[in-house]
Amino acid sequence: MAKIVTMGELIVEIMRDREDSPLGQAGYFRGPFPSGAPAIFIDAASRLGLSSALISGVGDDAFGHMMLERLAEDGVDVSNVIVDRSCSTGCAFVSYDSSGDRSFIFHIGNTPAVKGRLRNEEILDDTAFFHIMGCSVMSERAFGESIVGTMKKAVSKGARVSFDPNIRPELMKDPSVSELMEEILKETAVFLPGLGELMKFTGKDTEEEAVKSYFDIYPKMKYIVVKNGKHGAMCHERDNTTAFGVYEIEPVDATGAGDTFDATFLVSLLLGKDSLEALRNASAAAAINTAAFGPMEGRVTWEKIEKMKAGKGE
Repeated sequence: MAKIVTMGELIVEIMRDREDSPLGQAGYFRGPFPSGAPAIFIDAASRLGLSSALISGVGDDAFGHMMLERLAEDGVDVSNVIVDRSCSTGCAFVSYDSSGDRSFIFHIGNTPAVKGRLRNEEILDDTAFFHIMGCSVMSERAFGESIVGTMKKAVSKGARVSFDPNIRPELMKDPSVSELMEEILKETAVFLPGLGELMKFTGKDTEEEAVKSYFDIYPKMKYIVVKNGKHGAMCHERDNTTAFGVYEIEPVDATGAGDTFDATFLVSLLLGKDSLEALRNASAAAAINTAAFGPMEGRVTWEKIEKMKAGKGE
């Protein structure tokens, strides 16, 4: 049993060692680093003290064993992560340009990353949030269907759904996954899009109009948390809106900041914090994560979050 459960890809990330080094040119990389948006998310949730579990898959290889060891070390229940001897652990190659934009080459299809299946339904018995990343749903149609099926089981047991669309154009191969996204949105209580994603989905002219359309269409939606990079984030509730900026820190690597934000926001809600305090905690955690190279290497803790909030950096 776990308070927070997610299902999605486990991959290693192999990253360019400097900005403006395109993937199509010879150059140097750093890694492998444990990664995959669901893994980054659930690792942060566990490090912040919530019982957490991941449904996924890895290969029976050095990359897969590294992933499982890191997650288990940080307290994540990995009993629903399959270890597949027939194929290798998924991976992603990543480059950055000087504006902060990223390019990816994913090797996820035909890897254990998209073969994870719920093996023990008891893990969902006490779940407060079942969290979904859009990149997991769009990685492969059959895997997306499995995630939606597991979501429905979690909801039937009383879990709420949190959803970060986390759109990756490199993975968007099958337009029909939009049907799965719609099924998820109908069950979503906490929606965590970037501002661009929010506007793209609705076609509205302003954030306020887009938010109103979501609340009108999806009655289960309670929070819409809009992340807007260096401009901070806004939390919209049906009768209240709160906003918070960012903590000043020298960024090293933005990978995983949004996933860490998601986890910290949800954990804060489960600890009884109001939306403003949840935003403050989540923004601090995201900043901490950007100060380390590698998607999960910020190793967020409450001690680090409180230190950041007190203005003392990481």
